[in-house]
Amino acid sequence: MTGVADPNAGILRTYAESPFAVKAVLLGVLVNKLGAFLQVFLVLFMTTRGFTDVQGGIALGVYGVGSVLGVLLGGSFTDRFGARWTIVLGMAGTAVLLVAMLYLSIYPLLLAAVLLVGGISQAYRPAAAAIIAELTPRDRQVMVFAMYRLALNLGTTAAPLLGAVLLSISYDLLFWGEAVAALGYAAIALVALPRRRVAVPGKEQPKGGYRAVLRDRRYFAYLVAMLLNAAVYVQYLSTLPLAMRDAGFETFWYGVMVAINGAVVIGFELLMTKVVQNWRIRSVLTVGFILLGSGMALYALPGGLAVFVVATLLWTLAEIIEGPTMFAYPAMAGPEETRGRYIAAAHAMFGIGSALGPVAGVALWTGIGNPAWLLFGLVSVLALAPAWYGVSRLGSGVSVVQATT
Repeated sequence: MTGVADPNAGILRTYAESPFAVKAVLLGVLVNKLGAFLQVFLVLFMTTRGFTDVQGGIALGVYGVGSVLGVLLGGSFTDRFGARWTIVLGMAGTAVLLVAMLYLSIYPLLLAAVLLVGGISQAYRPAAAAIIAELTPRDRQVMVFAMYRLALNLGTTAAPLLGAVLLSISYDLLFWGEAVAALGYAAIALVALPRRRVAVPGKEQPKGGYRAVLRDRRYFAYLVAMLLNAAVYVQYLSTLPLAMRDAGFETFWYGVMVAINGAVVIGFELLMTKVVQNWRIRSVLTVGFILLGSGMALYALPGGLAVFVVATLLWTLAEIIEGPTMFAYPAMAGPEETRGRYIAAAHAMFGIGSALGPVAGVALWTGIGNPAWLLFGLVSVLALAPAWYGVSRLGSGVSVVQATT
């Protein structure tokens, strides 16, 4: 895709005019996520191997730590060696480690393998985002990142179902299935992605690694906003089931809330992105953060199931409005030669927020009950301050399209 693209291009036209390598990344992400079974079934796998529930939970936590570290490592590798080799080596290494786990019976060794798998399997994230940003004009990036999110969401939704089918046959097949999916992504990247990183004329690799990213005060503020946003967003996984249980609803109804969110995101995010892709960045963040906070705060009101449904729809609307823009922005926030690190820092912050949010949320719910939802809503609105400051490098309200000119 060359030249200045039409900012009003629709979904199909944007996809059709995207470079082959970008389409390959989207396909590879979908293939990989369709086989992402380990995190979902890790606790069950550990307990069937004779380990306790606590040991299984620790293993899942170790996987999460590895995921954050792996994203950061992937950002550094992307900047140094390019997206192609980061994805190829990461996916190939994931496949080897997954199969090796089947033959490990000593708990510390299994934990080490889980840490490595959690890390190396996530190294592709900044690489995939970087290649999309490198090959896609900025005025198309929000839409393409919405497609990227769709691939992730489709894979994440279908993977547990596919995994359950494989699990009914054997755990070995579960691990081999994920290994094959990882190798499939590696093969796609090896064949379809550019063979060498596009050099930035007249610029050398910056020194300082992630310290250089954190010294960017405006971007650091944006990272803080992402962490707070993630900590509030993740309450639907931690605090919402407790709230619905305490309100007298069966687990089925919590499943309905999760299904509503998934169906709306998969069915409508691309259509919503077509509407908001040319909005000013600050406008997108403002609407998204306020809707997220409003949805969470609404859970505090009486009204039974209707309140839960409306609140869930509100914060889901926030997700489909702000999600693509929030994850497209890091690719345009810093110098090209550190694009991988900027993207990785954003993914890592979102991951840290997703890990800390449940701890804080459950503690608040246990301590003060329903008013906790009002605090979640307030945090989301307050997070607008660092978000606005963080994107002000592009002007007081510039859109992604305006940023290209």
